[in-house]
Amino acid sequence: MIIPVILSGGSGTRLWPLSRETYPKQFLPLVDRHTMLQNTALRIAGLNDMAAPLVVCNEDHRFMVAEQLRAVGIQPAAVMLEPVGRNTAPAVAIAALHAQRENAGADPILLILPADHVITDVAGFRAAILQVAPQAEAGCLITFGIVPTAPETGYGYIKAGAPLDEIGVCTVERFVEKPDQTTAERYLESGDYYWNSGMFMFRASAFLAELERFAPAMLAACQQALVHDRTDRDFLWLDRAAFAACPKDSIDYAVMEKTGHAVVMPLTVGWNDVGSWSALWEVGERDAEGNIERGDVISVDTHDSYIDAASRLVATVGVEHLVVVETSDAVLVASKDRVQDVKAVVDQLKARQRPEGRLHRKVYRPWGCYDSIDFDQRFQVKRITVNPGASLSSQMHHHRAEHWVVVHGTACVTRGEDVFLLTENQSTYIPVGVRHRLENPGKIPLEIVEVQSGSYLGEDDIVRYDDAYGREECEIKK
Repeated sequence: MIIPVILSGGSGTRLWPLSRETYPKQFLPLVDRHTMLQNTALRIAGLNDMAAPLVVCNEDHRFMVAEQLRAVGIQPAAVMLEPVGRNTAPAVAIAALHAQRENAGADPILLILPADHVITDVAGFRAAILQVAPQAEAGCLITFGIVPTAPETGYGYIKAGAPLDEIGVCTVERFVEKPDQTTAERYLESGDYYWNSGMFMFRASAFLAELERFAPAMLAACQQALVHDRTDRDFLWLDRAAFAACPKDSIDYAVMEKTGHAVVMPLTVGWNDVGSWSALWEVGERDAEGNIERGDVISVDTHDSYIDAASRLVATVGVEHLVVVETSDAVLVASKDRVQDVKAVVDQLKARQRPEGRLHRKVYRPWGCYDSIDFDQRFQVKRITVNPGASLSSQMHHHRAEHWVVVHGTACVTRGEDVFLLTENQSTYIPVGVRHRLENPGKIPLEIVEVQSGSYLGEDDIVRYDDAYGREECEIKK
């Protein structure tokens, strides 16, 4: 049995402004109609001996993970929640320990897959998994190495050693850091080096044995985090204190670079980690001028550029080799050969405590989403969408009143002791200090326009009484 482990903890800062901390790139449809997470799950769904996936993600992303997988008909075996980020080695350790616990008496093979990669040759990737499975069964720790097509300086490399079988599996001589241009060209010319994809395959016991050998404190912390875990709905919550005490490290540094059991399986499957806007331009379908245009775009004498208009018209004239990405609250204009530096913009946003580094104007919640349309002193306007059957938390505000106008669907409103329905073009008023709740009892999305007014409009002016999604008091936003 092979258990896929999907690692969905990345932040994707180099794809700002589309990718944000609360809505990173794995949840975005960057290449086709499916999100990166959905494509990762779909490309191994139904493969022989493939079990339901384990997903490891940030606590804040759990509802997006569950909803996106549900939308493509995939039921994960568990969604394991990291209370804090500790890099990939602890995430894999938690998954391996859970797999052993849930499959008592068995020693399953784990297939480790980042949630944000592109693979165009899905059939070839599936075939490679099945071909290399005997090596995993024999106790090898397999890393998938991508046959390089260019002297790429943005990836780590794996130097292959002696061949082990007829399908191309080799011993690993060493892992090497991201090289400079001259070194990358030498690697490409030699034919002995592969890009480090971050995908792995091994028995749970084989990985845990090496982790105990090389990082025993990490293994002990992960074991403790699972001893006191709890299950709520579809989610497995790790013990916060135990996991926070776990050392940070990647699977490469913690185990793969030190073990004597590492082998590399070469892949030529159209792989790309989509780590930058230029990478998206490379894997996308370009027009006759070499452009990729998404959204409402008019380009005149524009060449070899990536232009994404999310909310309004974007026009370009007489430019080339640019990345232009527009969202409702930010615009990025960058030279295509400098997109790796977009992370510096995010760093500055965080240093200045600006929300654009963390949030979109449109914010997703387990019950739906809201879009902050307008605001100024003493008022704020939001467009709120509530999914069918969903409800916001029961709450009260000390400093603001709210006016609700239904524009689509049916609302069930609790206001004090009164409970009543509102349909399209009907409205209600929630005075300051009155307990209230908004629900969608219908089968279509409910859309309302909310106008807040008062002396203070911060999200922390909320007294909450109960919540349908088991969220902690400190994390609930409506």
